[in-house]
Amino acid sequence: MKTLLMSLLSLLCFAQLSYAETRLGPSIAAQKRTVHIAADYNYPPYEFIDEDDNPTGYTVELSYAIAEVMGFEINLTMTDWQSAYNGLLNGTFDALQNIAYSDERAQNIIFSPPHSIVNQSLFARKNGPHVDDIQQVSGYEVIVQQGSIMHEYLQRSVPKAIIIPAPTHSAALRLLASGKHDFALTANSPSLYLSKEMGLSNLEPIARPVAGQRLSYGALPKNEELIALFSEGLAILKNTGRQQAIYDKWFGTLEQSKWPWKKIGQYAFYAILALLFILGGIMIWNNMLRKEVERRSKQLKAQQEQLIQADKMASLGVLVSGVAHEINNPTGLLMLNLPILRSAWEDTLPYLDEIDQAQQGISLGGLSYQRLKAEIPYLLDEMQHSTDRIRNIVNDLKDFAREQPDEIWQDVDLNQVTQTAVRLVDKSIRAATDHFTLHLDQRTPHITGNPQRIEQVIINLILNACDALADKSASLTLTTTLNADQEEALIVVEDQGCGIEKEALPRLTEPFFTTKRETGGTGLGLSVSAGIIKAHKGRLSFESTPGQGTTAIVTFPILSSSMP
Repeated sequence: MKTLLMSLLSLLCFAQLSYAETRLGPSIAAQKRTVHIAADYNYPPYEFIDEDDNPTGYTVELSYAIAEVMGFEINLTMTDWQSAYNGLLNGTFDALQNIAYSDERAQNIIFSPPHSIVNQSLFARKNGPHVDDIQQVSGYEVIVQQGSIMHEYLQRSVPKAIIIPAPTHSAALRLLASGKHDFALTANSPSLYLSKEMGLSNLEPIARPVAGQRLSYGALPKNEELIALFSEGLAILKNTGRQQAIYDKWFGTLEQSKWPWKKIGQYAFYAILALLFILGGIMIWNNMLRKEVERRSKQLKAQQEQLIQADKMASLGVLVSGVAHEINNPTGLLMLNLPILRSAWEDTLPYLDEIDQAQQGISLGGLSYQRLKAEIPYLLDEMQHSTDRIRNIVNDLKDFAREQPDEIWQDVDLNQVTQTAVRLVDKSIRAATDHFTLHLDQRTPHITGNPQRIEQVIINLILNACDALADKSASLTLTTTLNADQEEALIVVEDQGCGIEKEALPRLTEPFFTTKRETGGTGLGLSVSAGIIKAHKGRLSFESTPGQGTTAIVTFPILSSSMP
């Protein structure tokens, strides 16, 4: 009902704009609406002021991106959180871009769908007091950001805690690091970011994190149409992958190692400078010898590139094999434990329903039971999906690293292997297109090789073609044939899909290169296929026109010339 109301309000705004353009002329109607947003100046990497006094961060970029796709302007005010929150309530600001949801706030504020989730952690000095749970801080001095969601949480859930308000996260962490008070209850990502930036090495997160808080856009009920605009813009950015790109830009930095990059950069500069002098001397010496080595340079260069590439691929194979082995163990535990956890939750629901009804509402982990009841299945589904994705990536890595033993080679009927591959992916083909055609050469081409590995190649090419089809009206054709002199057998997969840019065609078989990163591609499928084809003394080539389709051609020597 709320989504329908938001959509109607958006249509009403569009109708009013059209009416204004008709009655007042395009010059007045074309003026964009300006939305006054307030943000916390010290909440990195979500929102903060950089070294040049400019607002920046994940939600700052997100807001400007939403304004761009929805056609309005933003007037952004960077201030402390308490001033921003009070300014929203008294009407000074139209919206906040980074406000956490709570039942108390929802009585006066309306929220957009969440754009991110932040966990709140209890930080302590390494040599200071420690607890195992947030409920154990009763009687301790706990620093929180003034007016934040954790300020409200402590007042409500741990009333005996001695609350020490601080204007910003950095102020709270500095107080704790300097030896004052006992703990700081702050957002995990901003606190880790600030601790790293300020060099507060004596702080560490302890106890179990407080339940994750969903961060959204918030406005007063009178500005409900504004929340509708932000909600629609957020959905557009999510579906186009732009939100994920902005998120990765800012939160990928938290995963970097804690090396002293500034000092390393200085050392690297001097090292590069020395190398430049050495390189200059080598170039002079090389110029003196140019005439002598000119005749052999092309041959030597080609050999060197082949050796380097072979060494790189061998090293990469060893690396991915080890990585796949190490990831398999924790992934197996996840796949084993998630169904048990889901079953336990479902078995517990009747008892929790009875308790919730008897006590007229209960809370678990700081959240209402009814809200947890609605969201936990979704969270478990996301965890299961992510685990399956890890397993698929590990399988791709194992395929990429697998050697091709000679003793597996045998006479292979290419038509029979192709038919088997089609049967295995029949469901995917029928889901992708209503126009699939299979042409099998009546001359029954035979090659020498491993039928299972060749079948794997065909399946991979078919699935790639299915992924490229925009709808079921586009066609997909699979053909086996012989070339003109009947010395080579061909497998041809043609699709009427989205096509591939000319610049990307030479890189399709490179490890980890993919045009489907946003939809879960790992960039290993074609690399594995290319390795299998090469082991069978074959070739893999592509022809493509963007917007019209792609043709993948696999060529094998026929039986008489393919014996190993």
